[in-house]
Amino acid sequence: MNQPVKVKARDYKSEVKPIWCPGCGHFSVLNAITKAFAGLGIAKDDTVLVSGIGCSSRLPAYVDSYGFHGVHGRGLALAQGLKVARPDLTVIALGGDGDGFSIGGNHFIHACRRNVNITYIAMDNEVYGMTKGQASPTTPADWDHSKLTPHGPGVRPFKPAALALAAGAPWIARGYSGDPNQMARLIAEAIEHPGFSFLHVLSQCITFCPEQTDWKSVVSDLDGPALSDADVAASLFHHEDGFQTGVLYASPRDAWPQPQGDVQPDDISEGFRL
Repeated sequence: MNQPVKVKARDYKSEVKPIWCPGCGHFSVLNAITKAFAGLGIAKDDTVLVSGIGCSSRLPAYVDSYGFHGVHGRGLALAQGLKVARPDLTVIALGGDGDGFSIGGNHFIHACRRNVNITYIAMDNEVYGMTKGQASPTTPADWDHSKLTPHGPGVRPFKPAALALAAGAPWIARGYSGDPNQMARLIAEAIEHPGFSFLHVLSQCITFCPEQTDWKSVVSDLDGPALSDADVAASLFHHEDGFQTGVLYASPRDAWPQPQGDVQPDDISEGFRL
């Protein structure tokens, strides 16, 4: 990481005003990101936010740093390529439950496996909000608020933490938009982790899922330090209710790619010549 600078959280806010719905949890994620950047003293020019498509993917426009708004589900692919090309930058990938676990699900799996030194923040509201409330990969099987699935999707929802662990993610945490200060600490820790870090954020959408206001009564901190044994973590992720927050699993391993000496762009191009 480059030398820290003195900057306040508000200095990272752009002039673009967020257009999320009132009560959207993504406001808290935005505030937590700027607090984390300020706490770490990361210069704006050393930071890049990369996103796909969805309500959550609007976030790069609201931060006064470099940003890239890509196509649906491809934010992680872009972020990894950027980090490999410019390892000096702090790269944050952003997405939602639809963008990250459905359209971009394959990229998510391989990002966990590949372990490029980036942070992925997935804002999970269990619904496709931007397209007016359809079931997503994390929607409860009995959620019947959509006209497309009036009896509920009837499909077991994804467990993002379990999927990340199985795919090889070395750092897994969960935050809640109702606790932005904890989220800011988790984002800072994720950035400082030397490898791929996955932060799953419970970010309520009260427009299409008003029942999510009840999350605040069931969210709780993980009892004890982060797990480092994958077998123990797997048991937890498969049996917990999905509302424990904090750093859930941390087992660092070497980030990819490993240093290969003084490799120049022309050397890479040469490798693709027929």
